[in-house]
Formats: sequence, structure tokens, C-alpha cells
Amino acid sequence: MTTRPLAVLAFSGGMDSTTLAAHYRHRGYELLLLSFDYGQRNVRELEAARRIARHYAAEHHIVDLATVGALLPGSALTDRTVPLPTARVPEEARLSTVVPNRNAILANIAVAVASARRAALVALGIQAGDRALSPDCRPDFLDALRRCVTAALDGFPTPAVEAPFLGMGKAEVARIADALGAPLALSWSCFQGGELHCGECGPCVKRHHAMTEAGITDPTAYETEFWKETA
Repeated sequence: MTTRPLAVLAFSGGMDSTTLAAHYRHRGYELLLLSFDYGQRNVRELEAARRIARHYAAEHHIVDLATVGALLPGSALTDRTVPLPTARVPEEARLSTVVPNRNAILANIAVAVASARRAALVALGIQAGDRALSPDCRPDFLDALRRCVTAALDGFPTPAVEAPFLGMGKAEVARIADALGAPLALSWSCFQGGELHCGECGPCVKRHHAMTEAGITDPTAYETEFWKETA
């Protein structure tokens, strides 16, 4: 009996990480999904992550980093005194939604788990559409992370670090999701934690535009449809 290789995924429960899970399952990997509670306002993404993990019958853990998030003032995602910007403001005004060093923190935890579990790889769902605001979604970050992992695990099991969507825009990710039957209807992108996606924050608008550009039906229910105002 052949044992399938293990892939450890940093897994938010959003559109990109859901497609990431579909990608590695399609390639024949066993999935270990790591989600992170870093004190973010919106815990709906963690509920989405649980549902998607069940969909793939994947091992899933939520890592408690809430005390870390409490030490990161100034980000609208972790600091409730900072208002959440909407897509109505210029993109540069949305810098407040960046959590400093977040992907580096989450990726290194995933690498440690992967080494201990002798996993084949760690995968991140970062894609080109997030580069403008987030330095840890850029190729230089991935290169540096790989060097760090190689040095930190010298002599120990060392997983590959992959980001298969790094050079893709979100529409291309949406096309892959559609081709692989990824359960995007279960995913959550919105910064808000309401019953429905708000339809006004940057992730909501990017989600809808990506599916529209990809030529697939957006299964998401939105409270408002901001993009109609800008059409």
C-alpha cells in the first residue's frame, strides 16, 4: 500500500487557500490544514475553514495566536479601534488592513509542523493580486523564507516551501478553482463577520471581480454590491 505524501497548508478558509487545498488534493497529497486565530475581528473565516476541511476529509487544526494579535496595534484586522476601510477608498488607504509579518509568522509555524510530521511540503496561497499592499506576498519574501527554512532545519527533515499561485492574479486562481471543483461557496473572504459577505470591503470586491473575469458564477451572497456603483 502506497502512503500519499503530506502537504501542510496555511489555510485561512478564503478563496485562495480553498483553491490551494483543491490543487494539492488533485495532485494526490494528503492534506493537513493549519488555520490561525490571531485575534482577527472576523472569525467567520475560521468557521469556513472547518467546513472546507470537512469537505476534503482533511486533518485540520486552529492554532491559537490570539495573544500575538493583541500585541499588534494599528492593523484594522486585529485592533478594533482602527476602522475597517472599504473598497470606496483608494488602495493605498487600505494599508491599515496589513498585519505586519503575518505570513512569515504563519508560514514558519507551518514549517515546524511539517518538519515534525515529515511532510513533503508547506504551501501558501499567496497570489500576485496582494503584492501591492502586502510585502509578504511577493517573490522576494518567498525566496527569503526558503533560505530561512533551509538554515533553520539544517540536519532535520526539511519540507519544500511552495506558493503555486505566486505569479497569478486572482481571476486565474478562480479559473483553477472552477476546473478542480473547489468548494468556493464554502469559503469566506470578507473582512466583516456578518451573516453575509459585506460586498464593500476590498476582499469582497476582488473576490467578485475575479470570478466574473474568470467567467464563472459567483456563488456568494453579498449584503450590498458595491461594484454595480462603479460599473
